[in-house]
Order: sequence, then C-alpha cells, then structure tokens
Amino acid sequence: MQTFQKDNDGARARVTIRHVAEDAGVSVAAVSKVLRNAYGVSALLRTKVETSIEKLNYRPSVAARAMRGRTNTIGVLAIELSNPFLPGLIEAASNTLADSGFKALVGLGRSAQPIEASMIESMIDNRMDGVLIIAPRISGKVLERYAKQIPIVVIAHHEPDAQTYDTVNSDDRKGAYLAVEAALSKGYRDIAMLGYDTEGSPATIVAMQRELGYLDAMRAAGLEARVLRLPPVDADRTAALNDFLSAPDRPRAVFVWSDLDAVPLINIARMRDIGVPSDLAIIGYDNSAVSALPLVGLTSVDQDPVQLARTATQMLLERIDGRREAKHVLIEPHVEHRGSA
Repeated sequence: MQTFQKDNDGARARVTIRHVAEDAGVSVAAVSKVLRNAYGVSALLRTKVETSIEKLNYRPSVAARAMRGRTNTIGVLAIELSNPFLPGLIEAASNTLADSGFKALVGLGRSAQPIEASMIESMIDNRMDGVLIIAPRISGKVLERYAKQIPIVVIAHHEPDAQTYDTVNSDDRKGAYLAVEAALSKGYRDIAMLGYDTEGSPATIVAMQRELGYLDAMRAAGLEARVLRLPPVDADRTAALNDFLSAPDRPRAVFVWSDLDAVPLINIARMRDIGVPSDLAIIGYDNSAVSALPLVGLTSVDQDPVQLARTATQMLLERIDGRREAKHVLIEPHVEHRGSA
C-alpha cells in the first residue's frame, strides 16, 4: 500500500522522507539516521521520527530503492557456520538465487545483536536488493524497522503476526511433538527434554517453540515433563553434558533441542560406556549430516533445509518484485529413525 498526503492543489502526493522530517521538526539526515538505526541516535530523536513515520504511514523501501535500480545482490545473514544445519541451507538459498540471476553475499552475526544490526545496515548501505536472515537474535521490533527500508525474509524466527517482513520456519512445535511420539512408540515413558538457558533470548527463537511442543506431547500422553537446561548456546557445554549423564535421576529417554548438543551427547555417552539406546535413548533435532553417519546413528527430526531455503528465497524475490502483504510459512517436519532410540 502506498502512502499519500494532500499537495497544494488538493491532489494526493506520495509521502517522502522530507515530509517526515518536516512533521518531526528535524533534518532529512536525522530521519535517515533513525531509519538506518545508526549509532548515536538519541531516544528523543527516535521517538519524534517514529511518531511521524506512523502518523504519515511512511514506507520508504520499495519506491526509493526502485529509483536507484537493482544490484542483483542479496544479503544472507546467518548467526554462525559452526551449526552443521546452516551450510546446506545457505547453499540451497544461493543456488536458488543464482537460478534467478542474483548472487548471495553472506555475513555472520555471531549470535550477537549489535553485530547483526550492523550487518543489516551494511547490506542496506551497499544497496542490496533484499536480505535473507537466518536465526536472528535481534527482536521483531528491530526487524520491523529495517524491513521498512529493504525487503526481508527470516528463517528460524517465529513471529507469525509480523506485517513488514516474511517468515519461513520448520514447524518446530510440531517437530518436538513428533520427537516425543517417536520415543513413546518405542515404549519409553520417562522422557526429558534437554534444552538450554534461554534467559535474555527473544521469544521468537526455535528452542522455545520446541520446548512448547515437548510440553504439549507430554501433557497429551499424561506424563510428567522435565526440561533440563544446558548453559547458553555460546558457552562450552561439555561439562554440563557429562553432569547430565552422571545424574542419579537421569531419564530413560531424552529429546535434545538440537543436534548441536545431541551429537556430542551421544559421543560422550558411548565414550563412557553408557549404552545408546539400551541405557539412554536419544532423539535430536535438525537431522544434520553427521547424525546420519553409521557410527553416530542419531534419530533426529528433519526440517528439510532445502525446502526452507527455496521457499524463503522465492518469497524474498516476490518481496523485491513489489509484494507488500506478509507471508508466514511453516514447513512440515518428520522424524528420521535410527539406532539411538
């Protein structure tokens, strides 16, 4: 939807950044700084400009960027590359973009909100045509602000009410539910979930959705739920995994929030001569390539990274072509059964 105000002849004219600046009583440069979330913008200036933006319903991205022409480049922002799930997803996105004549430039956010924000600003400043963001740590409110300047699609960010950007996710809540069902089908009843300390994390992260799915399934089965927490994702968790295996009340089966911890857990268990699954059944999430290795043999929830990437990339290209209404897509997960459960 375009935004307009009356001109001197009573005709409708599109609202520009100058109108916002005049309404807020600031310079055009000041408005630009707020839009870019630039360093050093005061809370007072931001409030004045954002109030005028909402009042005038100013949406700068599509028209302003179209005037400058396309660069046929897409920014891909990922939290890291140590997660074995991400390289395949990024490769699938890059291949889909190449088929449409676009090239992907990858930036790493390192699971740090200031770095992610800075990377998005750099992609905007370098006139990229759109941004594909994977598992951001920044809030939906910040994404909303950037999405007014550049088309954005986000993977692994559950915010189905977002209006200015799109999301594509594995149905993480259902995937966790399926993981518990897989354990139940093998006869296990004492099933815990191994998550991590999510304090300070945005509510949109996948780990929280997976925890909800675990709780749903345990409740439906009439069983007591136990969520055990590892240190935050950026910490070394080896000691915590060993503590879990040594606990006197260790569960008979465990659903691990991600293969990031499920693979090390199965490795440590076998090194300690803890039978998997005879002593402890383990189910992961991501179905990473290493989980399928015969010496690992981890039962894991598959979230189809290729389909995630293709869907998100196609939606981003639609955004670049002018689509304005938001789309939020969930990809159906399934369990890959192997020997660990």
